[in-house]
This record gives sequence, C-alpha cells and structure tokens, in this order.
Amino acid sequence: MAVFTPLDDAQVASFLERFDTGRLTALEGVASGTENTTFFVTTDRASLVLTLFEQGDHEELPFFVDLLDYLAEHRLPVPGPVHDRRGIALQSLAGKPALLFPRLPGKHPRDPNLAQCRALGETLGRLHHVGQRFEGHRPNPRDLHWLLASHHKVLGYLTPEDQTLMADEVDTYQGVFGDADALPRGAIHGDLFRDNTLFDGDTLGGIIDFYNGCTGDLLFDLAIVINDWASDDDGRLDPGRHDALLTAYQAQRPLTEAERDAWPMMLRMTALRYWLSRLLVIYVDPPAHELTPHDPERFRLILKRRIAEGALPLPA
Repeated sequence: MAVFTPLDDAQVASFLERFDTGRLTALEGVASGTENTTFFVTTDRASLVLTLFEQGDHEELPFFVDLLDYLAEHRLPVPGPVHDRRGIALQSLAGKPALLFPRLPGKHPRDPNLAQCRALGETLGRLHHVGQRFEGHRPNPRDLHWLLASHHKVLGYLTPEDQTLMADEVDTYQGVFGDADALPRGAIHGDLFRDNTLFDGDTLGGIIDFYNGCTGDLLFDLAIVINDWASDDDGRLDPGRHDALLTAYQAQRPLTEAERDAWPMMLRMTALRYWLSRLLVIYVDPPAHELTPHDPERFRLILKRRIAEGALPLPA
C-alpha cells in the first residue's frame, strides 16, 4: 500500500469542512502511488482525490496549481484543484502539503488502440497550443543540462558497452541541441505515459499527475509520448499508433520545420532520459519508501531501436 501518511475518517472529515464539497461518506487509500500519498474521497455530493505531498520541492507546488487551474479554464481534461471557501487550493494536512481534486472517469489503457491514440494526440496538441501562453515558469528538470550533469553518476554500474553508448549519446545530443535555434516552448506535462491518462472506453477522461510539469520544448513532451504509446514490446515503433497520434496532434499544432528536423534525435534523447532516471533510482538515489522501481532495460531497448532504425516518417 503506497499510503505513506495514514489518515482516518475524522481527520479527512474535518479537512473537508474547509471546502464546499459535501460530507464525507467513504475514504479509501490508493495503492498505486509511487511518491505521494493518495486517497479516494467520497462525499454525499462529489467523488474526489486527496493527495499529500511526501517528496520533492514543496516550493514548486504553486506552479502546478496555477498550471492545472489554467488548463482547466481552457477546458482541457485535467483535474483542476478544488479551492476552499476562501479561494485557496494548496492546503496542509497531517503536516504535509495537500491538494484536493475532482476524481476523473476512466482507467489506464494498457494497450492503447488507434481511437485512444487519436484522442490523446488531439488533446496533447490542444494542451501545447494553449500552454504556449501560460505565464508560469519552471525549468525542465530532465533536459539536456540534466543529462550532461547526471549521466556520469551511473557509468560505473554499466557494462563497458553501455558506458560508451550513454556517453556517446550525450555528446551527440550536445552537438545537435547545444547551439541550435530554440524550438517552440511552453507548458508541458513532462511524463505523459499511459498510466498518467484515464480512458472511459475510447473517450479520454483525463490527464493526471502533472508533477513533472514544467516549461520546456514541446517536442520533448511529444517524443516522450510516442516512445511510450507507440512502442511495441520489442521497442519498435508501431506505424498505426504512431501515425494516429501524430496526425491528431498536428491538426491542433503543426510541427515546425526545425521540430521535424530535430524529431529523430529528440526520440533518442527522451529514451535516454528515462533509461538514465531509472538507473539513478536503482543505483544512486533510491526512493524514500520501499517500492519496486521501473526497469531501466525498457528504455535502453527503445534507445537502441531508435539508433538502429531511426524514426518513422512524420505525417504531413
């Protein structure tokens, strides 16, 4: 159970008195959390999600509140935080920062179909379009600068072959992106894997977990999505899911020529980003709680596929 700070009914009922959300009728801990404590909260008027923040820089939480408020105002399917009777969203409960959200419908797609890929692509295109006007700012914590600074920490745990692979890739990215003209930037999700979406059938019920959200290259966000959503078990790109997602995305925000040129290398860089971050969790900076880390091999495999096979042609 990934509930790191237990709460009882009386604590949550008292907490809810700050809001106009009704009276507590049920409280359920959520086992799927990896960093924060999450509860499903049911009242006589609403279905809600309560999150207590266990890790990370709490000073950055106002950025996430502002971003979710902004996206919800633009009718994106995101859980805009519930504000209390005084108009304040960010709270404190059991000594931890806390946010209350509406519970969105649906479940995570394990094997997304083409309709689900089109729905995600269309919504991500809209999010990136409106996100370019979001005035908040948070630097991308997993960009090229992070790769340059962090990859040395894991080299000693790798085989000589993988040491060369990682070091050569980082050098290549520095050559491609280091002095290149800036790509289109704006607010991005930063971690839009399948398990950060909720689908009710083929309808996208919501995009969740914005705690990697930041200001960054829109193409970086899109490459993360394609590497997860359109990759088969062997790491190869599936043409159908790839084209469905990218065609729907570009109907909302067409890629620039500079983005098209950078696309194959961005797929490689975001694959290495997850290979490296998962290695760091295992060898250098394990989580504060006893949780099973994600397998780094998945993104090593995807990276090697992108190097060997390149990118699929982008839809016009």
